[in-house]
Amino acid sequence: MRTVAAALMFLLPLSSAVAQRLPGTVVPEHYQLTFTPDLEQKTFAGEEVIQVLLLEPTKAITLHALEIEFLEMSVHQAGRAQEAAVSLDREAQTATLRVDEELGAGPAEIRIRYRGILNSELRGFYLSRGKGRNYAGSQMEATDARRAFPSFDEPSWKATFDITLVVDRGDTGISNGRIVSDTPGPGEGKHSLHFSTTPRLSTYLVALAVGDFQCSEGSSGGTPVRICSTPDKVHLTRYALKAAEHQVAFFSRYFGIPYPFGKLDVLALPDFEAGAMENAGAIFYRESLLLIDENTASVATRKAVAAVMSHEIAHMWFGDLVTMKWWDDIWLNEGFASWATNKPLREWKPEWNREMNDVQSTAAALGRDALVNTRQIRKQAETPSEITELFDGVAYGKAASVLRMVEAYVGEETFRRGVETYLKKFSWGNASAEDFWNTVAQVSGKPVDHIMKTYVDQPGAPLVTLAAACKDNNTVVTAAQQRFYYDADVLAKGSGELWQVPLCLRAPQGGAERCELLTQPRQEFTLPGCSFWVQANVGASGYYRTAYDAAALDGIRRSAQKDLAPGERLLLLSDEWALMRAGRRSIGDYMALLEGFRGERTRAVVAEFTGRVDYLADYLVEDSDRKAFESWVRLLLRPAAQELGWQPAPGESDELRSLRASVLQTLGYSGRDPEILAQARTLAERYVADAKAVDPTLAGTVLGLAASGGDKALHEAFLSRMEQTDEPGQRSRFMTALTLFRDPALVRRSLEYAVSGKMRNQDAPHFLADLLLNVPSRDVAWAFLKSHWPEVQATFTTSSGAAVVSATRSFCDAGSRDEAAQFFARNKVEAAERTLRRAQETINNCINLKVAQRTALAQWLAEGGKSSGGR
Repeated sequence: MRTVAAALMFLLPLSSAVAQRLPGTVVPEHYQLTFTPDLEQKTFAGEEVIQVLLLEPTKAITLHALEIEFLEMSVHQAGRAQEAAVSLDREAQTATLRVDEELGAGPAEIRIRYRGILNSELRGFYLSRGKGRNYAGSQMEATDARRAFPSFDEPSWKATFDITLVVDRGDTGISNGRIVSDTPGPGEGKHSLHFSTTPRLSTYLVALAVGDFQCSEGSSGGTPVRICSTPDKVHLTRYALKAAEHQVAFFSRYFGIPYPFGKLDVLALPDFEAGAMENAGAIFYRESLLLIDENTASVATRKAVAAVMSHEIAHMWFGDLVTMKWWDDIWLNEGFASWATNKPLREWKPEWNREMNDVQSTAAALGRDALVNTRQIRKQAETPSEITELFDGVAYGKAASVLRMVEAYVGEETFRRGVETYLKKFSWGNASAEDFWNTVAQVSGKPVDHIMKTYVDQPGAPLVTLAAACKDNNTVVTAAQQRFYYDADVLAKGSGELWQVPLCLRAPQGGAERCELLTQPRQEFTLPGCSFWVQANVGASGYYRTAYDAAALDGIRRSAQKDLAPGERLLLLSDEWALMRAGRRSIGDYMALLEGFRGERTRAVVAEFTGRVDYLADYLVEDSDRKAFESWVRLLLRPAAQELGWQPAPGESDELRSLRASVLQTLGYSGRDPEILAQARTLAERYVADAKAVDPTLAGTVLGLAASGGDKALHEAFLSRMEQTDEPGQRSRFMTALTLFRDPALVRRSLEYAVSGKMRNQDAPHFLADLLLNVPSRDVAWAFLKSHWPEVQATFTTSSGAAVVSATRSFCDAGSRDEAAQFFARNKVEAAERTLRRAQETINNCINLKVAQRTALAQWLAEGGKSSGGR
């Protein structure tokens, strides 16, 4: 081999970049990779051998590379070596190796020696800073394996990997395989860790980590399981270990396929941009979503750790064992992992009522789908920025909701068998949406393929309008469908989408359930018996909005607590809120509906309407009506607050603890109840002194309410505790509270801190976004962001800047909307084009809502809360 002049390319993915798929004439079969990181110099040396299959004769081989300095390159075939020259395509993020004599079709071997950087962008092979030292970690998804090693960096090019890490004495490494050898050198003070050969993987699933990690060890069905962290936090890994052990066993049973990767390492890195990443056999995390002290962790935190773990372990089957062919079907990874998340949790912790979280997820997804600027589940994307934007609520929440609907339609066991068949059929390979839904259609004998295509390949969600009438001792139900929009004008115009909707109906008072397929714009169905209203989303499993006529809605209001299950009540509230926003209901109707829920004590249902009350407080209540609105909030929630009190009773359920936090939060935030706010300040001061002095599940509420009226002394106390604590959950709790102060001077102090370099890049953009989302601090935050944009932008990683763009949705006036649009037209943020359009539309919808309903709300409050009747 000969040394080639160094060709170092530094570039970021550009949203305007051309398509970056490789020609497809070279198939990688095996990578042999050696990485020698220099943690102090923030660089690494790499050696690579790729065994490939050439599908046709060629003199050139193109593969992906980014931030790579090529040193030596050669191509070997049939015992003959040719030195290669390299040319780089900056825009396409590729490197083309050229040889003098043509290579024949068949096997060949590419050998490359190169250098790379341990970057600060938390992408590829990157640098992480722990307590007093540097670490290295990796995040290859979606298109960043090319930063770590020249590669065929597309999901369909699966290959096996042999990985070696050469690390400092005293350090260890974690990768996809288990360590099979640990030998001294090469070099003084070094040792080489060689890992077992992986099964066939896509490049984005490769994992690399280097440091002095320590682990809690366990097992599940013979599979070794470790939860690892920096040494100072290993005592916080035990809860996650218990969750992981249960989930590996559960999914192995449920999918009918043993855990595929031999061992499972789960590592918390000090710096990690995503919540977690499903690298095959080596899941990487940010610390706050993995490491907890069970004595001080809230119910929400314990649930989050268990849920994220479940999501990532489900990926070992969905995404890792079977991988989508291209990123347009990323929902086959993320939607399925989201759908599967709560299944082991319902077995492990039935008292958590995780089925209600599924309904909450459906309600949230339907909210996103009410925008014109939503997208279909399967969306074409070519460039890195376009691919990054696909990792959104559609890929996760909507896809999971559609899967739950189909599961309910065909039956849980039938759907499980369909999933198992699909996974076995495509194990270690790649699949498309058609592969999945055709499999389930064959197993179930039902038209799942037709149903799912209508939900996957068109945007939005249907509004099903229902009317019931008695005829010959039967109930004739007339159902009509159209796409739902928050924008009343767009909704009135209609659009051409048509879904195949599994519509599950039930008459009140114990009537039989009946599921029909709504395939036309308008259809009639007949139920036995006579009823003037019919529940239209039985089990809250359907992915559609429901609109009842006035008579039916009146009956439902009166009997909701008796005739509707908790999930059905939650979706009723969600649907009626959406209809009010779209002008199909008056705000008086909605407020009257809320008053009928005074006695509601189901945690998720209460959270649904308290969230809407907080929205009204922020956007629709005029200053002149503020006192009347706050009085109404107190009347609505004080009975529940008095029942629950501030302290949990011995043996109290996690659901009641969470309910208490939700009720007190809105009573303090929107009701500005002076007793609640005073007690919150007292408890916050106690919590600062001793985290065990306040129920952990209430602590976030207490800190947030105290911050909303907090002074400089409290701000300094929160900031100090955030900096001093080593427990990630505590740090996150104080960080969140710092975004909720209202005093402009204190808001500016928080903003200055975020761009000072003292906050990690994984946190700073989201912290800034939260300050912008908080309506009381919004205007100060926006002025600061505009005037300090270079410092703000310096905190962004590849995709995190979109969080700040998204946060502009907190505005609700035309002037701010236009200013935000103009600002981001001048200051482009990567992977945020669709995000900006959604934010702008959300602002427009808020403006329209104010115009349509603010006066009516004021009148309703002035009249002492009388419903204006349906329309």
